[in-house]
Amino acid sequence: MQAAEKQDYVGVSEYLVAEAASAVRHEYLGGLVYAMAGETLAHNRITGNLYLATRNHLKGKPCRVFSNDIRVNFLLRDDEYYYYPDLVVTCDKRETDTRFLRFPKLIVEVLSESTERVDRREKFLAYTTIETLEEYVLVAQAGREVTVFRRADNWKGETVTDAQGSVALKSLRLKVPLAEIYEGV
Repeated sequence: MQAAEKQDYVGVSEYLVAEAASAVRHEYLGGLVYAMAGETLAHNRITGNLYLATRNHLKGKPCRVFSNDIRVNFLLRDDEYYYYPDLVVTCDKRETDTRFLRFPKLIVEVLSESTERVDRREKFLAYTTIETLEEYVLVAQAGREVTVFRRADNWKGETVTDAQGSVALKSLRLKVPLAEIYEGV
């Protein structure tokens, strides 16, 4: 989640050094650093449920799933960005850094009142420039609604709201029932 706290311009190397020593996570947007707000119990539960479903599905496969504390790094108009998605999957052998990913296949953001606008607009526009990204998923926290945007569909959203429905993560060949995503929420 992102708070509106903004600092002066910071270089990438300075950001990486400060972030390694910081107890608070920060996102980096072309020289601007934003502190991340804490999560709610519902946010944490939804992320955990998706992590478990994805990790169990990926066992024995070359893809890896990460949550919360792993950054995605990419260039946007010659500016470097570092975001902390709620969930990210990579299957790319070029991933060699131990602190962040550069070749995500799937990114999931769990929406909150304070982050929904950023996740739906700013992050959508930024993430969809990443060549390896196949799906961007937004999971509502306030109600049972999941929207999946796919590169293969020209980033047109597909929304699941039916409590009996399942979310198809085609990039992973995985279907997750909405009831499983929201279990315990």
